[in-house]
Amino acid sequence: MKAAVLEGIDQIALREVPTPECTPDTILVRVNACAVCGTDVKALRHGHQMIKPPIILGHELAGTVVEVGAEIHGHYDSERVTVASAVPCGRCYYCQRGQTTVCENILDIGSTWSGGFADYLLVPPAAVRNACVNKIPDGVSAAAVALTEPLACCLNAQEMLGVGVGDTVLIIGSGPIGCLNAMLARALGAAAVIVANRSAPRLKMAEVVGADLYVNTSEDDLKQCVLDSTDGRGADVVIVACASSEAQQESVELAAPRGRINFFGGLPRGSSAIAFDSNRLHYQEMTLVGNHGSTPYQNYKALHLIASGQVDTEKVITHRFKLDEIEKAVATAASKEGLKVLVEPD
Repeated sequence: MKAAVLEGIDQIALREVPTPECTPDTILVRVNACAVCGTDVKALRHGHQMIKPPIILGHELAGTVVEVGAEIHGHYDSERVTVASAVPCGRCYYCQRGQTTVCENILDIGSTWSGGFADYLLVPPAAVRNACVNKIPDGVSAAAVALTEPLACCLNAQEMLGVGVGDTVLIIGSGPIGCLNAMLARALGAAAVIVANRSAPRLKMAEVVGADLYVNTSEDDLKQCVLDSTDGRGADVVIVACASSEAQQESVELAAPRGRINFFGGLPRGSSAIAFDSNRLHYQEMTLVGNHGSTPYQNYKALHLIASGQVDTEKVITHRFKLDEIEKAVATAASKEGLKVLVEPD
C-alpha cells in the first residue's frame, strides 16, 4: 500500500509499505479521508516528544472496514467508520473514574501506532476494546466525519466549561479549532458567539461559522468590544483556542463574574509560565480549566453532532489533496492560508 512516512525533521515521503495484516483482534480499514492536524505539522517541522520516526502520521480520519478479526463482534465488512485516536488503557486509576483523557498509559493512533496518511489503517486491539471505533450513519460524508476527533476535543472543553443556553462565548483564535468551537457553542445553545483574531485574513475565513461578532485584535480593543457587546459584563465563557501567552493572560480580564475560561491551546515548552491577576479570579468567582484530547464517548457524541447537522464540519475544510501530495498538504496547513486541510487517499 501507499503511505506517507515521517522519516525525520522535514522528511516525509510517499512509500510503498506492506499492507497491515488483520489479526483476530484487529480491524483493517481502508482510509477514505484524513485531515492534517497541528500536531502533524509540529512533528514534521520540529519533532514531537511522543512521535518517533519512522511512522505514518494522521489521526483525524474516516474509512471503510475491509476486514474484521475473527474475535471481534459488532463491526462488519463495508461498514464506514471513524476511529478515536486517543486510546486509553481502561485499567488505570483515571480510566476507572471515567477520566480517560488523562489515562496514565494512553496511546495514540498516528504517534504510537501508524496513522491515517495511508491507503489502509490497522485499528489496534486496545482501540477496538475501548470503543474507539464508531459506525458512520448513512448519508454523512467521509470528509465531514474526518473532523470528528478535533470536534470531540472541543466537546471535551465545552463540557468542562458547561457551555449552554444563554451563554455569551468568546473564542480567541479563528483557526480550525476556533471555528469548530464556535459552531459547537452555537449547537449547545450559546446566545452569542464572538470570534477574535489578530490576523485579518484568518478572521475573514472564520466568517463561515456565522459568529455574532468578529474582532480584529490588531486593530480593535478586544476588551472594549466584549464589554460593549455584553452590557459591560464580559463573556460568560472564554476559550483561548490559540497558542498565545498574551491571550491566556488577557482572558481573565475578558470574562464576566462567574465566568468560565479554558486554555485550549498549549504553549511551547519552556515558555508556558504566564502572569495574571489571581484576585480577579478569586473575587469574581471564575473557573479556569485546561483540556486536551477527548474520550472515546465524546468522539461518539461528536460524530452524531456532525451526522445530525448540528455542526457542519465541512465548512472549515478549505483544501483537499491526494495522498501523493502529502508534502503540499502539510505545507498548506503550516502556512495557515486556509482552515482545515484534508488528504484523500482514493
